[in-house]
Parts: sequence; C-alpha cells; structure tokens
Amino acid sequence: LEDKIAHAHYSPPWANTSIIGIAGSSGSGKTSLSHAIIRELNLPWVVILSMDSFYKPLTAEQSAAAFRNEYDFDSPDAIDFDCLVERLRSIKAGQKGDIPVYSFEKHARLDKTTTIYSPHVIILEGIFALHDQRVTDMLDMKIFAEADADLCLSRRILRDVRERGRDIEGCVKQWFAFVKPNFHKFVEPQRMVADIIVPRGIENKVAISMVSDQILKTLHQKSRLHQLELKRLGQVAENNPLSRNVIIVQHTNQIRGINTLLMNPEIDRED
Repeated sequence: LEDKIAHAHYSPPWANTSIIGIAGSSGSGKTSLSHAIIRELNLPWVVILSMDSFYKPLTAEQSAAAFRNEYDFDSPDAIDFDCLVERLRSIKAGQKGDIPVYSFEKHARLDKTTTIYSPHVIILEGIFALHDQRVTDMLDMKIFAEADADLCLSRRILRDVRERGRDIEGCVKQWFAFVKPNFHKFVEPQRMVADIIVPRGIENKVAISMVSDQILKTLHQKSRLHQLELKRLGQVAENNPLSRNVIIVQHTNQIRGINTLLMNPEIDRED
C-alpha cells in the first residue's frame, strides 16, 4: 500500500507557480512589457514582481550617498538576492511570500510587506532578473527586453522625475556614472541566458503573442499533470482501504453552500 501511495504523488494546483523573468536595461520597457503580457494572457491571479522591492537596506553612509546621487543602485551588489530567492522558493512551493516594500524617495526599505500567495503566474521584472542562477533555475521562461539607449535614458528620466522625486541633473549623473557602464558589464550579458529577446517592447506584438502562447501552453501542461495525479489518487483510494486519518464529510446543506461559493467565478479569492 505504501508503495502505491508513493507512486500516486499529489501536489496542489497552487504549488509550482510558473515564473517568467524579464531582464533588460533601465528604461527598456520591462514593466510595460509585463503589463502587455498580462493583458494578452487575460487570466486571473497573474502578478508582477519588481526586483526594485529587493534593494538592500542602506547604511547611514550609503543613504547619504544615495541622496547625492552617488550610490550605485545599478550594481548586482545593491540587490538582496538571498531574500529574493527565499521568497520565490516559498511562493513556488505553494506558500505565501512576504515581499519587501522599498521607498525610492526615502532610499529605504519600509517596515511593511506585501503578501503574495498562490498566483498562477509571476512575472519577475528587473535589470538583474536573469543574473543569479538560483533565480534562473526557477524560471519557466527567460526574456530580455531590448531598446535604444537614448530611448532608455529618456524613459528613465521621465520615470525618476515623475515617480521618484528626482531632478533631471541627478538622473543624468547617475546614468553616466552607474547605469551605462553597469549595463555593458552586468545587464547585457544576460542576453546569453534569455530564451527570447524582445526588441521594441510593447510595440512588438508578435513577440508578446508568442510569449503569451508559450505561458498558456505551460499552464495547460501543468493542468494535465494535475489531473493525472488526481486520477492516480482516486485509483489508490478505490483499491485500498482509507487511512484512519481520513474523515468523510457528509453532504449537508452547509457543505453545499460552501461549495456553491467556491465554484462561483464571480466571487473574488479574498472573499
């Protein structure tokens, strides 16, 4: 019996979350590309996880340098990869992941987190999404977003001024001191790791459609495997006595009501 149960291994559908990684230069359109893929997928429970959330806490000296635009946020050393890997492993195993919240205006990690639990797909986007092998080993698809350097600079300036309270002079200073040299040293080599290179970002409708189709194909394969696991479990249950730890719940009106709520597609998961 133990051998049969071992062969009828079951993992719940919320385990082994599909993770897509999108790397590319600062301002290359990674976030916009992520949203375009989500719109194309048109699926519930798809989340974007930004690597910006995983900047390391700064010392007082580093924080002072950051406010002078003299701290290198575009180096892999600025990212807390250990924390990122731990959270991704938890989520992929069907457990919750408490994601740090980083403030660019304060240059600090805040004393709060955002919880991610059992999404169907995570899109991990960041300049170093394909840098750490521990991360890439968990990815179902690896994407590198390409864009013209001048376009990247203009996008970064607009974003940092509008969303992060920076001044134009500081943005340009950071670009030439850190962003541009680190792109050639650390970011661009990730092209060699990527499964797909997407030029022109959200303008590349063909690439977005291809990526979305591949994600759906992966999800369908996982769904079929899940159905096979359930079938094997059913066969074991039919051919062998149930464990004394199994409790059969009677089909009462209360159970019918709960099942009705669970099967209603108009009810949100939070409810």
